[in-house]
Amino acid sequence: MNGSKSVPKATFQRYPVYLKALRRLQKHGKTRVMSKELAELVNVEPTTIRRDFSFLGNLGKQGYGYNVDDLIEIFNRQLGVDFDEKIILIGAGNLGRALMHYNNWDYVVGEIVCAFDADPAKCYEQFGIQVYPMDELEERIPAGCHIAILTISHKVQSTVDLLLDNGITGIVDFTHQHFVVPKGVVVKVVDVVSSIQELVFESNSMHQKQ
Repeated sequence: MNGSKSVPKATFQRYPVYLKALRRLQKHGKTRVMSKELAELVNVEPTTIRRDFSFLGNLGKQGYGYNVDDLIEIFNRQLGVDFDEKIILIGAGNLGRALMHYNNWDYVVGEIVCAFDADPAKCYEQFGIQVYPMDELEERIPAGCHIAILTISHKVQSTVDLLLDNGITGIVDFTHQHFVVPKGVVVKVVDVVSSIQELVFESNSMHQKQ
C-alpha cells in the first residue's frame, strides 16, 4: 500500500470511508466538496478530515475545498485496490438473484458483471446482468476478473477448481460447504446463520447481566 507507512493506523482505517463517500458524490455529479460537507456524510469532524488528508499532501484550496475526482484517484492509489473490480457470480438461485438485484456495492468495490448457473432455465438476463451456462465460463469470464461470489450448493469443489483455472484468486463463499484452495487464493466465508447465533447469544448475555 503505497505511502501507508507514514500514515497513522486510525487515519488509514478512515480512508476507505472517505473513498466510499467520495464515489457516492462523484456518482451524483459533484466535482468538489468542502471538508464540512464530507464530515456530514462520514460522521467525522472536519478538523480530523483535514488532518487525515494532510498526510497525502496539500490536497485542498481554501474557499474551494477538494476536487472529488482527484481525491478518488489519490485514495485508490493509496489503498492499492481496484475499486472498479469486475465480479462474477456463480449461482443464480434465490440468494444469487438477491445479490444481482442489489449490485451497487455502495460505489466502492465494483459490480457483478455477469453470472453463471448450471440450470439452463436460469440463464437469461436478470436485473440487467446476463446469466450464462456454467459450461461457457471459460469463454465468458471477463478479462482481468479475479473475484467470484459463490452461492451454489452442488459440485462446489469442482466449480472452485474451474474458477481457479480461469484466474480467480478471491472467493466470497456463501456455500456452507468445505472446499480446498491452494495457497495464495483468498476465501471469505459469509455465514449469516452463525452471525445470528452469535448475536442471539450476546444479546441474551447482556439481558442476563441487567
